[in-house]
Amino acid sequence: MNLRHIEIFHAVYVNGSVSAAARALNVSQPSVSKTLRHAESLLGFQLFQRANGRLVPTEDAHVLFADVSEIQERVYALRQAGRNLKRGVAGMLRVSALPSLALHTIPTAVARFRRNHDNVKFDLQTVHHDDLVRKLYERETDLAIAYEVPPAAPIGSRLLGHGELVVLYREEDIPGAPPELELEQLQGQRFISLAASGPIGQLFTQELQRLDLELDEVVSARTFYIASALVRQGVGITVVDSFTAHASLVPGLAFRPLKPRLTFDVHAMFLLNRPPTALATEFLKTLGRVIGAP
Repeated sequence: MNLRHIEIFHAVYVNGSVSAAARALNVSQPSVSKTLRHAESLLGFQLFQRANGRLVPTEDAHVLFADVSEIQERVYALRQAGRNLKRGVAGMLRVSALPSLALHTIPTAVARFRRNHDNVKFDLQTVHHDDLVRKLYERETDLAIAYEVPPAAPIGSRLLGHGELVVLYREEDIPGAPPELELEQLQGQRFISLAASGPIGQLFTQELQRLDLELDEVVSARTFYIASALVRQGVGITVVDSFTAHASLVPGLAFRPLKPRLTFDVHAMFLLNRPPTALATEFLKTLGRVIGAP
């Protein structure tokens, strides 16, 4: 099967009929039918059977679809990368970052950088951890800023600095808090929990398991921003990364590092065949200084 066969098979499988596949691909129905028959003749078996006016995939088609779907995703990524490269603008830095870094850290670094590089444009976006590598592959971004470099991904990285987990709370909820707080000291407090996914959530969950500790969880927040907003509203206290805590501070809120401290790294990721330009390298230096002294 060539790529055209794969595209037609994928479209018919997903859309359920030749006519719907033709509309999705913006081609004629006879063209879809002809290509599908040709694919079946090359394979030596049927891909679809007609039932109640629809094309029903055969068992062989179901098996084949898993591989075809992966190929289609790669072809789409290649096309998207081509479009993004075509739209490329000289003097522009495209940066994707986790939402927690985009609240304060990235904007601060951009503002400082543009003081001496006011002709540089930025394209900024927030991306969840699992999507960062895909953004690089599809050329939607030049740099991805995250807490963990996927070990199996063929990408390069540079260490920018470190962060840590902190307790974010209303001062009236923990009056006279010590310089550091142990997780055991949070027992009895209404607690807004972290999402268990992602490097930060896993780091916190592992520490709770190590201490064999259960907190009085009243709300589970999927984002650190929501957790911080709930603290402001007096729902409870939470544990977030230090970058989110700095960005969330308002009168009446405070944060304390944990004891023992739970730290993590901050990395800039990039494609191995597209290392940071001189301009991007200068920005990363600025970002590193902001991370070191938020």
